[in-house]
Amino acid sequence: MQHWQEEAMPLSRRDAMSLLAAGAVAGTAGDAFAQAADAYGFGFDRPGGSRLSLSDYRGRPILVVNTATRCGYAGQMATLEQLWQRYQSRGLMLVAVPSNDFGGQEPLDGAAIAEAAHESYGATYTFVEKTVVKSPQAHPFYRWAASQKPAEAPRWNFHKYLIGHGGELIGGYPAGTDPLSPQLVQAIGQALQAG
Repeated sequence: MQHWQEEAMPLSRRDAMSLLAAGAVAGTAGDAFAQAADAYGFGFDRPGGSRLSLSDYRGRPILVVNTATRCGYAGQMATLEQLWQRYQSRGLMLVAVPSNDFGGQEPLDGAAIAEAAHESYGATYTFVEKTVVKSPQAHPFYRWAASQKPAEAPRWNFHKYLIGHGGELIGGYPAGTDPLSPQLVQAIGQALQAG
């Protein structure tokens, strides 16, 4: 079995400025992410070079899911589409974050990932560039989320983080949590009502 070692993703200027503005000038990187006020200071690169800033969805709940097209849980992409179709008009934002961190199960890159997800599972929600989600080299958003709720950090593909309308981390849901599970649907419903 071949294992892949991801390189550390550099902190973008925008993410670095957000952390500085949050008063995270001193201390370790872990301390800086722990001090970030909310998820709105983070963003992800999109295929093609543009940027998705979580602050663009201020006031809306955001579901961030690390995906992999070759994972045994990949069928959840279809269930995520059902969730997306049910709640997007009510304000939910769904962001798929492809990752090769667990079992090397994301061999594709760039737009090919979203194309494969659309062809195989009908996915129409937003996909960003392939990203490291597992510490210590995780993307800044994932380091922040792990600092907020250490016991709820991703342990496999299709981990889900729900962000509330104020940018707070409501909770993390493991890979085995179906996107239409009562637990997650109830949390999304509450987040939509709170907004």
